[in-house]
Amino acid sequence: MSATEIINQAWLEKWPAPAKLNLMLRIIGRRNDGYHLLQTVFQLLDLCDWLKFHPRDDNIICLKKPLDGVPEATDLTVRAAKLLQENSGYQQGVSIEIEKNLPMGGGLGGGSSDAATTLLVLNKLWGLNFSIRSLMALGLQLGADVPVFIYGFSAWAEGVGEELKKIIIPEQWVVIIKPNCQVNTGEIFSHQDLTRDSKTIKMADFLAGQQQNDCLSVVCKLNQSVEQALIALSEFSSKARLTGTGACVFAQFDCYESAGKAYNALKPEWQVYLSRGMNQSLLAKKLALFEN
Repeated sequence: MSATEIINQAWLEKWPAPAKLNLMLRIIGRRNDGYHLLQTVFQLLDLCDWLKFHPRDDNIICLKKPLDGVPEATDLTVRAAKLLQENSGYQQGVSIEIEKNLPMGGGLGGGSSDAATTLLVLNKLWGLNFSIRSLMALGLQLGADVPVFIYGFSAWAEGVGEELKKIIIPEQWVVIIKPNCQVNTGEIFSHQDLTRDSKTIKMADFLAGQQQNDCLSVVCKLNQSVEQALIALSEFSSKARLTGTGACVFAQFDCYESAGKAYNALKPEWQVYLSRGMNQSLLAKKLALFEN
């Protein structure tokens, strides 16, 4: 296909915005501006929101249908598109259609991933040719988790979560429980009981099993349902963990049968997801198919 045919086809596609897990989260300090210094490991999942983009003849950025409870002006996809438009000088607008599958306030990165997909796909559709690093820098203005979704690979992360290095992690099956609560990340990071002085570790230490989450005790203290979800999931795995600041908890399984057994047993009582870890995101794989 010609370059024009590729772009025309890309406008017709649905684009994935994958979830992520934090397989480990250590808080090692705090910057003067209040942001916390972290060490964490991101793994991407095949569980996704899906986005479609519809061209407009004017320069308006809008949603096809606003999400319940989220003002359109504050929606991260709208903010991402406007940020890209402002930094590129692109003159036309877009209408964004979102199929929302990832839970809000769950720690799976749904809003951040939607923003990253918006930046990456509109960069392609609008013919802007921003580099991945440039898009990551723009994404960081929207949130600390946005760059890893633009990066598109499982990553060892430091700084506030934006300093990324590729890491290869077994692509295991994952069962995720979303408790009936939303965790306020700001509340967790400002809590007086939060550990902020964990020692730094190396990637090899994580791979050898050092996979603590420093937010766990505070999250469970403030949200009893998170602790209950961990107890429920621990019946099927000795390594049930919290992702990020939650509210979601997860466990990894070596085979589909074990994961499926846990999923089916938990499904009657909990909002539960069955997914699989991926070292390269579905979005990165799909974008590669549309390279000229």
